[in-house]
Amino acid sequence: MRTKAVRLYGEKDLRLESYDLPPITSGEILVKIITDSLCLSSYKAAIQGARHKRVPDGVFDNPVIIGHEFCGEIVEVGDEWANEWKAGEKFAIQPAINYKGSLYAPGYSYTYLGGDATYAVVPREFMECNCLLHYNGDAFFHGSLAEPVSCIVGAFHASYHTKAGSYVHKMGIKEKGRMAILAGAGPMGLGAIDYALHGPLQPSVIVVTDINEDRLRRAESLLTKETAKKAGVELHYVNTKDMKDQANGLIDMAGGSFDDVFVYAPVQSVVETADKILNYDGCMNFFAGPTDPAFSAAVNFYNVHYNATHIAGTSGGNTDDMIESLELMEAGRINPAAMVTHIGGIDAVIDATLNLPSVAGGKILIYTHMDMPITPISEMENSGEPFLRELGSITKKHNGLWSVEAEKYLLSQRSDD
Repeated sequence: MRTKAVRLYGEKDLRLESYDLPPITSGEILVKIITDSLCLSSYKAAIQGARHKRVPDGVFDNPVIIGHEFCGEIVEVGDEWANEWKAGEKFAIQPAINYKGSLYAPGYSYTYLGGDATYAVVPREFMECNCLLHYNGDAFFHGSLAEPVSCIVGAFHASYHTKAGSYVHKMGIKEKGRMAILAGAGPMGLGAIDYALHGPLQPSVIVVTDINEDRLRRAESLLTKETAKKAGVELHYVNTKDMKDQANGLIDMAGGSFDDVFVYAPVQSVVETADKILNYDGCMNFFAGPTDPAFSAAVNFYNVHYNATHIAGTSGGNTDDMIESLELMEAGRINPAAMVTHIGGIDAVIDATLNLPSVAGGKILIYTHMDMPITPISEMENSGEPFLRELGSITKKHNGLWSVEAEKYLLSQRSDD
């Protein structure tokens, strides 16, 4: 099978190449990848090359395919998995395989498996570890977004609370408690708000902060206070850029200190505000991954001792988190489309990945079987190209969001096969 893929050879060395995949063995599965959503983790791998902990040392001689948030269809199934998988089925993938303690993962470590490719080979270990997942949703892009959503789900499950006199940690957010999502108007923050409103447990109050008014306005238009009220949640959006006393201002807004605080930016002042607003037995989840290994912030250890405050941190989600994400999307309870602000084709992956931190907006969604420059969804309707104008009209019908209808139209017009 001929594939086209973006491969990593070393630091800032990405190449779009066409080449033949080897025939699959009885323990492998051949897949057609339809969508891959770009992640900042891929930028880190592209910048660091073999210095990245998941990238093999010999990457220059054995390049790896980048991209780990992907979804597609089964093409051919090895004999060992013929009772489990059939050609034509949709799949999603859990990249955090943790196979026999290895850090290897698709998008970082595999020669023939990664999201920014047209076709790929899934090795045996993914099926053995239940990391190749059945997906029954209508949209391929939802399947791609299941991985970042699973990171959010995992963070919510990793928060914990206790009772006085007990050493048992009750995992998960505090039901009907007060929640703050700091620096939360970006793509992952939007996913967190959606999950907090429509997941298995709801707080009574959510306060979302950011310092970018445009992001806040977009968040409020997509996940409205009225929608939150229907879920029994009081929702506030606040720009903290000019707040002199952020901690007390947020506590006053919520009617008390916070039981669960999520930090969505690796900024010292944001972490320290999170620490200051914790309630007794409050849990801070440091979600944002810093690039600086020496990143630190002040923590009030008086409160750790006397107020039983605690800190958790998560990186990625596990397979159960991924399955929960897929089920919530298949049931229509959550819609991660708000995360996506740009669409592009495989020819745009290299520049987009190497410049990902400078892209204003949310996630970039790649359709691997087409060529297309990275295009903001918000600008499609005013494009001089009829194809993009029609996409713009479709997204307008869906509150400016990417949708199943938009995806089907794009694939009918632009897919190379």
